[in-house]
Amino acid sequence: MVRAVGRPRRSSESADEDRAEDRRRREQTRGRSPRPLTENRSRNMRAIRRVDTAPELRLRRALHAAGLRYRVDLQVDLPGARVRPDIVFTRRRVAVFVDSCFWHQCLEHGRLPKTNQWYWTPKLERNVQRDRRADDALLAAGWSVVRAWEHETIEDVVARVRRAVGAIS
Repeated sequence: MVRAVGRPRRSSESADEDRAEDRRRREQTRGRSPRPLTENRSRNMRAIRRVDTAPELRLRRALHAAGLRYRVDLQVDLPGARVRPDIVFTRRRVAVFVDSCFWHQCLEHGRLPKTNQWYWTPKLERNVQRDRRADDALLAAGWSVVRAWEHETIEDVVARVRRAVGAIS
């Protein structure tokens, strides 16, 4: 076996790490999303739901128990925009969004990941901008918007939704 002089032999593990880092660097320059570092992280990301999240289900149960009836995940076509609120009161024109602290960058609990910041920072900023555009489009079309954070108590959110639904006659 011939070995280059002065270069220590690399373990297959460190070679794998180098290849993974090179792949991440290439993906970053191409503007692609990064590959998860571990299979556990990959499984975690696949399990994140767009609808029927735990905070959303808790709120829906509480609203139903309060006698309110609503549509779920209904696409609202507005002039110049399409919006998909989590809960919609169509007759009263009230749209309810249940936002997670991470994905929608709550000022209290939202934080940026430490790895792959080149990817996550603009992605999360786009989420916040999309939320603002949705709110503006709904308000311009005469809708009321209720945004609830996952950390808020259900009682507080139900009270806000009831006020919004009852405030429009």
